[in-house]
Amino acid sequence: MEILPEPFRSIAAFVVVLGVLIFIHELGHYLAARWRGVHVERFSVGFGRAIYTWVDKRGCEWRIGWLPLGGYVKMHGMEDLGEAAPEPAASFRPGETFHEKSVGDRALVVAAGPFFNFALAVLLFAALFVVVGRPSPVPSVGNVVEASAAARAGLAPGDQIIAIDGQKVERFEALQRYVQARAGQAIEMLVARGDAQIKVVATPLPRPSDGLGMLGITAGPLERLDPFSAAWAGVTHTLDITGQTLLGVWQMISGSRGAEDLGGPVRIAQMSGQVAHMGLSAFITFTALLSVNLALINLFPIPVLDGGHLLFYAAEAIRGRPLPLKAREYGFRAGFALLIGLMIFATWNDLAQLGVVRWVSGLLG
Repeated sequence: MEILPEPFRSIAAFVVVLGVLIFIHELGHYLAARWRGVHVERFSVGFGRAIYTWVDKRGCEWRIGWLPLGGYVKMHGMEDLGEAAPEPAASFRPGETFHEKSVGDRALVVAAGPFFNFALAVLLFAALFVVVGRPSPVPSVGNVVEASAAARAGLAPGDQIIAIDGQKVERFEALQRYVQARAGQAIEMLVARGDAQIKVVATPLPRPSDGLGMLGITAGPLERLDPFSAAWAGVTHTLDITGQTLLGVWQMISGSRGAEDLGGPVRIAQMSGQVAHMGLSAFITFTALLSVNLALINLFPIPVLDGGHLLFYAAEAIRGRPLPLKAREYGFRAGFALLIGLMIFATWNDLAQLGVVRWVSGLLG
């Protein structure tokens, strides 16, 4: 993507990343539905008017929408018979509708989307560990990103980080966890450089995708793994990132971290262009990180999202019957309103970070 100038590089990278993640997510729903005997009527990547469509031999319509901000799988008979209009209900295929499957089967189909995003992250990390290598567990500096917190603090490739805020560190992952929880906070590091030991102070910058702190360094040297070791390392690395992301979300909820770290599509697009410029390895790593974030977001217990559906199915399993239709309708409306509010807030943060809000305020005096 080096041949594309900005902002086209960011837009192209954003479309590629989001398209892959959405396709994998919806593919999970699709394959699980096929496995449990549910007919899938439509598989769409993107919303709005279709750019391209085709119908397979099973009668499923595959389409690509012009707005690449989501996707969906439309399953046959997703509504209950009591909710469906008489004519569509009469055309339901016996045994192939979503509503007549057991609550366990429906939960499996819904959970398959986030599961596939987690699986994609594991696969991408494992592939990187085989082809490129995994960062050495020793907390040493491989590369320093230009204009990053580490560069401003004076860290250089080859530095060995001995301690941070007076605490000894023995693994690069421990250093990462410490830094990620301290975005915007000055930290002191004891660094070995050659035969000398020096102290440097750095203030981690918030990562655009989730607000976690980052110094802007990579570990070195890289250690290539065999496929089996890489697969397990991919699982553990994905679990570690999942825990770190959940910690960041909890810190926002509890108030220990500012909500200005919450980013939206604009910030993701900007970050996509930056990592595309850094090379294929960085781009794949960024895709894996976003895949984990997409899986977690969809598992939040908010109606409209997969997690909200799973919450309703859990209630149905406990009660022995579905929640009343009115309760589900109100839940979906509240969930949709919450999502729209979060999207507006995240976009406002993105524009504020880019200086658009300050620029408009200046125009208005």
